Amino acid sequence: MLILSGVIRFSLLFAAFLPLCAQPAPTPGEQVLLVGNAKDPVSRQIVDYYRPRRNIPVSNVCWLSTTSSEEVEWNTYQREIEGPVGDCLKKAKLEEKALYIVTTLGVPLKIDGAAGGLMADRGSVDSELALLYSKLHGKKFERAGMIHNPFFGIRDEPFRHPQFPIYMVTRLAAYDFTDVKAMIDRGLAAKNRGKFVIDAPNAVGGDGNGWLRTAALLLPPTRVVLDLTPKVLYGEKDVIAYASWGSNDVNRKQRWLRFEWLPGAIATDFVSTNARTFKRPPDDWNISSGKSFGGSEQSLSADFIHEGASGASGNVYEPYLISCARPEYVLPAYFDGRNLADSFYMGLPYLSWMGVVLGDPLCSLGKP
Repeated sequence: MLILSGVIRFSLLFAAFLPLCAQPAPTPGEQVLLVGNAKDPVSRQIVDYYRPRRNIPVSNVCWLSTTSSEEVEWNTYQREIEGPVGDCLKKAKLEEKALYIVTTLGVPLKIDGAAGGLMADRGSVDSELALLYSKLHGKKFERAGMIHNPFFGIRDEPFRHPQFPIYMVTRLAAYDFTDVKAMIDRGLAAKNRGKFVIDAPNAVGGDGNGWLRTAALLLPPTRVVLDLTPKVLYGEKDVIAYASWGSNDVNRKQRWLRFEWLPGAIATDFVSTNARTFKRPPDDWNISSGKSFGGSEQSLSADFIHEGASGASGNVYEPYLISCARPEYVLPAYFDGRNLADSFYMGLPYLSWMGVVLGDPLCSLGKP
């Protein structure tokens, strides 16, 4: 009896101690810091719509008080965006737990500065925010130029802290709230089906065509549509992912692809300024019209979302080809069941640069 009582007492003591040691793993929603602009009504709408659908705690919402302008100066970025986001992470004790930061339409998009080629000062707000994890741990970075993404090309390891000292930042943005709402809903309905459409025209040179062809080789042949001719692919059905040169394909004359996009579909293309703005062009604007919109004649990533995609990558200023999202990493990772954020960041070579990732970071097709 004495031995039995001792066993019972030990078991009770162990049971009482166990909850203190074994903390439950965070849910996906608990790993998201959702950033809205309290001064922007559309941003507030997006936060209020997205948060409950991914079970993001109220304490994981960070409200900024900043301008709704798409472009800000560096000092404004530090004072009104990076600083407050860092404070939100610390206040909610999310520095380690949060893996993803989600910005919204109405939060500034890009940081102005000197062009300077590969040593430019300018860049995207989201790409700069990705470095905030390291900054909160005391690391300093030069403003000019790009910073290597430590998760680039990491196919076989999960994204986690502190092994990968960054936050993955995606943006819930499109031409208006209706487009963003539809993007969120489609992401929630994603399934692993449909075709990976890859348009690699032989009229365009450089490494890009090789990256596109490699992406096709790393996907199941029965799921791939690969075109290596000058013909531009329009009107494809059952599309779950798309990669191309966008408006840099000299044979592409039409703004709209007229694809049938499946829920969860993503897109990436080698276009310098496709995320330059989320202001909606006139209906008669076309990439081959010779008319500039938002400072360029190039195609726009927001068109993918408006047409039915659930995510896309883009650039706010000239990134140069070496810095564009790489389809041979993004598409196979997404097919294998990685979420949208992991897939795109696996394919982004550099941070503190020009890149933007549109979409719900937790969107996933699931395992094939």
